[in-house]
Amino acid sequence: MPTLRILTNVQAPTDRRADLLATASRALAEMLGKPESYVMVILEDGRDILFAGDARPAAYLELKSLGLPEDKTSDYSRALCDLMSGALGVPSERIYIEFAAPPGHLFGWNGGTF
Repeated sequence: MPTLRILTNVQAPTDRRADLLATASRALAEMLGKPESYVMVILEDGRDILFAGDARPAAYLELKSLGLPEDKTSDYSRALCDLMSGALGVPSERIYIEFAAPPGHLFGWNGGTF
């Protein structure tokens, strides 16, 4: 159930959106060691975001995954910042990332929970 939600004030070019989503999905699956068939990536671009008092490119990411290892979040942060910087030109210092590891019974799927 790894889920990556990307909110950014950058407008992703229409012809690169599918590639960005696919790249993020593969990277997340590999990073977490989970099957890509369980990965969800949500892109919400062109959002109104003001960070540090200005509207330069910025992003807020949420990464949720069952059993997310807390000792790896620094590595995940670096990988996700690199992804956003390369794909959308958002500098790492303008990205916040929220990591969450919900208990299985609080995450639903396929008419049940994990």
